[in-house]
Amino acid sequence: MSFRITYSVLEADLSTLHAQFDDALRAVRGQLGAQLPSWIAGEAFRSGDLLESHNPASPSELLASFHRTPIPELDRVVRVAREAQRDWGATHWEERVRILRKAADLISERRLELSARMTLEVGKSRLESLGDVEESADLLRYYARQLEEAEGFRKPMARLSPNEDTLSVLRPYGVFAVISPFNFPLALAAGMSAGALLGGNAVILKPSEETPWCAEGLYHALADAGLPPGVFQVVHGEGESLGAALVRHPGVDGVSFTGSKAVGMAIHRTLSTGRVRPCFLELGGKNPAIVCKDADLEAAIEGCFRSAFGLSGQKCSALSRIYVHESRLNDFTDGLARKALEARVGDPSLASVFTGPVINAAAVQRFERVMDEARQDGAVIAGGERLYLEGALAEGHFVAPTVVALSHGHRLMREELFLPFVGVTSFRTLEEALRLANDCDYGLTAGIFSRDAADVERFMAEAEAGVLYANRRTGATTGAWPGVQSFCGWKSSGASGKGGCGPYYVSQCMREQAQTRMAS
Repeated sequence: MSFRITYSVLEADLSTLHAQFDDALRAVRGQLGAQLPSWIAGEAFRSGDLLESHNPASPSELLASFHRTPIPELDRVVRVAREAQRDWGATHWEERVRILRKAADLISERRLELSARMTLEVGKSRLESLGDVEESADLLRYYARQLEEAEGFRKPMARLSPNEDTLSVLRPYGVFAVISPFNFPLALAAGMSAGALLGGNAVILKPSEETPWCAEGLYHALADAGLPPGVFQVVHGEGESLGAALVRHPGVDGVSFTGSKAVGMAIHRTLSTGRVRPCFLELGGKNPAIVCKDADLEAAIEGCFRSAFGLSGQKCSALSRIYVHESRLNDFTDGLARKALEARVGDPSLASVFTGPVINAAAVQRFERVMDEARQDGAVIAGGERLYLEGALAEGHFVAPTVVALSHGHRLMREELFLPFVGVTSFRTLEEALRLANDCDYGLTAGIFSRDAADVERFMAEAEAGVLYANRRTGATTGAWPGVQSFCGWKSSGASGKGGCGPYYVSQCMREQAQTRMAS
């Protein structure tokens, strides 16, 4: 490829890229059905107890099977991590940077194969998958640059006497558990792991049981880059069993987690007992967009459509509630409904498909329950039904992109759904719109469409979210990229202040130590 694919690509000549993707997809399909291990101490671990990964677009298609890690095996996993971390933590920071940068280059070199796997396993469109893989590599590079610019986080301090030298240094915590979600199975696993690894910690990755295949690619990139055995291990199993046991293990010194609010808060409570341990949480969003009276309506419709329905709404940053000035409400909803109805839903491995399936049958059932409630209390403007496609996709987990007129106070406008579902309501003044947008437990992302510079600046000053966008046609609330936006949140159920991809992430995976050396 002659350019990088990010989440903001709108128009480009992608014909060569699509041909390359087709070749990679054929090669990946030739690998289907393999049995793959957990990775412990640099070696393949096979328990014989298999976790299966299936294609959500065609659930009968087995992608691969993975050997679960038994819970009793965690004692060895943690012991190996602790032993490996001693040498890794003592490794000069420049060598850690070199290895992680090499891993980033390997991810970039393998992006087509990794993206093809992701499209099959997650149900992402081609461009979404390519963006996820490219973001993974850029996160490793971005965090490596943080460590380099800080010169390993060793800062000389002032002296109280001429015969002393004082330093503030950052040291690793020890062993981090990283528990990653299904929706960004490479980028979030890579980002959370890289911050800890560059800080000199060992990492035990427990990927989502829905998407274990993508973690395989991250493991091999790090191992092939020269990361010592045991510094990065991958264990497979369900979150409520293996993930919970990993969090509870007394040998784990910190946890990075992306997922639901309920699970994240339970992890926080666990890590708050006994001793102080870092707990990095990114727990979701109910993200608003404001469409003002003077907005470029075409840009607003496009930006809201892409943010609400990309990856079938299964992003913590997805747009899920829209506040439109009353004078533009009908034109906006008509335009958004038309886009939703015209969107091609189907096999995400096809270049022409915008929206693929939701991740599993449980998500389909959740959609059906939501729609029963929406039909009772609101007006369904577009979508609202489960889709039954033909042929191999007949049993796929497909639902229609859905637009519903709802009051601000309705439950469906306040709770995260993780579905291709957006609620729309009106406002009269920007003051009212900001009050409604901020009236939410979540504070992750928010967007505005307005030609008035003063209104945009007021939004930037008063919107209570960690990531703000104005007039973003490529995504009203989505599209954060390493080194461009810091992905963080303001409120308890959004991202924690220590989550995301900001310029201070690596340092938060380390603890400060003051050192004073007196001349003899």
